[in-house]
Amino acid sequence: MTARILIIEDEALVAMELRFVLEDLGHDVVATAADAKSARWIAAENEIDLALVDIHLSDGPTGIDLGRDLAEHGVTVVFMTANPGMVREGVQGALGVLSKPTDERGVQTAVDYALKRRAGRPVDYAPPELQVFAT
Repeated sequence: MTARILIIEDEALVAMELRFVLEDLGHDVVATAADAKSARWIAAENEIDLALVDIHLSDGPTGIDLGRDLAEHGVTVVFMTANPGMVREGVQGALGVLSKPTDERGVQTAVDYALKRRAGRPVDYAPPELQVFAT
């Protein structure tokens, strides 16, 4: 299942690595954004299926509000952060949080799970790397 993915990450090397992993999996990485303003503009101009959203961006801890906004517009949101406790209670509309650092397998299983959920396909369980929010 090919998806249009937006990477929202202010660390250039992390964003580049995510892009390579996702493209190797056959997905279309629409863009990468380092701040909330750029991400909102990109999302408004493109059809996005999934957004991988870091919480702390170059313009501060704006990822939580950004993720909530994207989810309200039909984007499946998975947060990626080194501090998952910041979203322990969940974020309205977002699917869950993937702890950083993670490896290629962690990204792949989280993305596969998120896309299956988006498509309404049955999933037995979430991958252990992904903390799924209560719905």
